[in-house]
Amino acid sequence: MKQLIQNGSGWIHRSRHKLATAAVSALLCLIGYHAIFGANGFLVFHQKKAESQKLEQEKQTLQQDNVRREQEIKALKSDPQAIEKEARERLRYARKGEVVYTLPPASPTPAKMK
Repeated sequence: MKQLIQNGSGWIHRSRHKLATAAVSALLCLIGYHAIFGANGFLVFHQKKAESQKLEQEKQTLQQDNVRREQEIKALKSDPQAIEKEARERLRYARKGEVVYTLPPASPTPAKMK
């Protein structure tokens, strides 16, 4: 009977050890899955980083455009040549003795029928 009890307690000890190892392994697998595919996992981090770089590039492009437009506005406020250029191009103004020819906008040509 003593031997049966000892064998039973040894079996329980080995079973507990295997069960604990399996539980820790399952927990590590779950944590690894969450680290890669979870809401704040590696894949989401990679997507957000790419989006951030794209937005940063767009921001730089817009800042350059703003600087260019500010320079254009400054020139239109103070530079007579820039003012004259805009008046000639947009308003079709001309000096005395000049003739301005305006062409109609190009209309799309229909495709030839075969």
